Amino acid sequence: QVQLVESGGGLVQVGGSLRLSCAASGRAFSSYTLGWFRQAPGKEREFVAAITWRSNPDYADSVKGRFTISGDNAKNTVYLQMNSLNPEDTAVYYCAARSSYYGDYHRASDMDYWGKGTLVTVSS
Repeated sequence: QVQLVESGGGLVQVGGSLRLSCAASGRAFSSYTLGWFRQAPGKEREFVAAITWRSNPDYADSVKGRFTISGDNAKNTVYLQMNSLNPEDTAVYYCAARSSYYGDYHRASDMDYWGKGTLVTVSS
């Protein structure tokens, strides 16, 4: 059973930064796609960023240039560094995993495993 545990959410002011972490356990993740999604109140869950151990990171246009996804293979941990935060970034952020580095990963339905989420609130 794959388990994903997020941490690092919180309250931050406009222009500030946060780093989210996702600790993964239960499998060898070298063949997985690991990603971050977010869901704002009243909106659908949306893709934020993804990484595999064999390809370059991928980002949603809304976060490109501000967010950075990275991974520590030895720790089975994925990070999301978020800079220049604005109120539109307020959401619950979810770590997700797809048990393949092939195929699409931009839709929530593409992912096989989910964490419980961590809330990020950007105040103005």
